[in-house]
Formats: sequence, C-alpha cells, structure tokens
Amino acid sequence: MSLDTARRVLRIEAEALADLQQRLDGSLERAVDVLLACKGRVVVVGMGKSGLIGRKIAATFSSTGTPSVFLHPAEALHGDLGMLMREDAVLAVSYGGETEEIAALLETIKRLGLRMIALTGHPKSTIAAASDVVLDVSVKEEACSLNLAPTASTTAAMAMGDALAVVLLERRGFSHGDFAALHPGGRLGKRLLRVENLMHSGEAMPRVSVMAKMPDVIYEISKKGLGMTTVVDADGRLAGIVTDGDLRRLMQQRGAATIDLVVGDCMNKTPQTLGPTEFAGGALRVMEERKITSLVVIDAGRKPLGVVHLHDLWTLELF
Repeated sequence: MSLDTARRVLRIEAEALADLQQRLDGSLERAVDVLLACKGRVVVVGMGKSGLIGRKIAATFSSTGTPSVFLHPAEALHGDLGMLMREDAVLAVSYGGETEEIAALLETIKRLGLRMIALTGHPKSTIAAASDVVLDVSVKEEACSLNLAPTASTTAAMAMGDALAVVLLERRGFSHGDFAALHPGGRLGKRLLRVENLMHSGEAMPRVSVMAKMPDVIYEISKKGLGMTTVVDADGRLAGIVTDGDLRRLMQQRGAATIDLVVGDCMNKTPQTLGPTEFAGGALRVMEERKITSLVVIDAGRKPLGVVHLHDLWTLELF
C-alpha cells in the first residue's frame, strides 16, 4: 500500500514535469531576457509553500551568477518594501495568482517601474495580468491524495526556477571559475580549489638538473618526501620526472650500476602535467584514471611551479 502510494506520487509529479516541458514556449525566452537586462537584483516573492520555493530559486540564482534576494510579501507590507530598488526585477511565485500579500505589492512594483515575471498555475489571474511575462506552471492534479496539498505544483515551480537559472548561467557565460569564487566552503568548495593553492612549491618542490647523478636524485626524492622529483634542463624547463618506482625498476635491471647513471638518461620524458588554474577535482580524476600519484604543475613556458600529490587530494575528501 505504501509503495503504491509513493509510486503514484512520483508518477504524478513526473507527468507534471513532462507536461511543463511540452508547454515551454517563447515566454521562457522573454523571461530570460528580462532577467538578463536587470541591472539590479532579481527579487523573488512568494507566500507559504510558494515562498519556500521562492527562497530556493533566489538561492540558486545567486549561486549561479544572477544576484537575487527573497522578499517575504507580508514582511514587505510591514517595512521591508524598502528592499525594492528601481533597477530590480521581480519574480512572483503564486500558483493561484491571487495571493493577497503579493497583490498588495503590485502598486509599488509598478510605481518603481520594475519588470515582473509570474510563475503561476493561473495565467489569467490578477498577478499574471500585472506581469510582463507569465510562465505557466499549472498541473493537472496535485500528488496529494486529497488533491489539496501543494506537491506537483511546487515541483513544477521549482523546476521552472532551475530551468531559468541554468539558461541564465549559460547566457552569462558563467564558468567553473565563477562558480568556484561563489562556493569557497564545504566539499564543493574543495573540489573547486585550484591546484596552485595545493601544490608543493618553492623549496618544497623536488627538483634536480638533467645532468644530476643518481645519488643526488635519490637524496632529493627522500628529502622532499613526495616519491618523485622533477628534472629540469639548463633553462629551467621541465625535462622529465623520476619516481621511486622508476628507481626500483632501474635497480632490478642494472643493479649497482644504477648509481653511475645520469638522470637525463633514465627519466620519464613525457610526464603528466597541468596548469596552475586547474581544479583539484580534475587533478584527482587524472591521477586515478592514469594510476599515478603526482602531477607536475607548469607555467606557459613549461617551467615547473610545483607538484600536486595524490595524498593531498585524498585528505580533502573531494568525492
């Protein structure tokens, strides 16, 4: 019985989203144009469950490059109306389209000359009529067995908010770097750290010249503790790397004669590298795919800037 009810709820909500997808038309493009043209903030308003959806939409906008705030309509009527500024745009979330607290704001919205978008299930409602663009988020039925509690309708409104946010993100050319700047905390922030913030650089970076003898190479690998060393040519450019695994294989092949070798004759001349602005998550993916434990960070002239080690990325708990 419980599973049947749960399946029915999910089916109704999935069908509501499928219907919403089929109804998409030029209104969405006009809504995006309004939001892109906004020189202030997108002020999202909504009451009750629509207000909760509105808060989420505002948060998603702000985190993806569209400055946005949520304004509680009831609080606006008691002093918070001053949050509205002349260069803002308003996104009103009201399934019935007749929410009294939002309707009471319409005069001020018009007086300030703000453009307004309505997310509503009733395109001929009062709030819809006062809006510049109407996005129809109506549903055939709620998933509630009483057909009363906002369920499918709130799902449709939230999905439309997400659609707007992602279209805006793409139209603005919002990049991984932009996203990283807005998400410095938590696991997501760690994934978006740049390798330049994690690499072993300066004196901590293992480095030997291409003419170094193997005792010096072994000493440098041991001293820096990363299980490898970079090898640079006379101009300071990366010529290759040597790992402790390379040393073990050489010892197996050549025995004691390994000590007499010059590192330039036995190094890996095509090591995996990356630039300083690459993300930590991407660096970890490369290491795991290639089954290596370190990456050399180089500049545009192939001069080594540092080394990123797998253990440093694991400690971040990126995934």
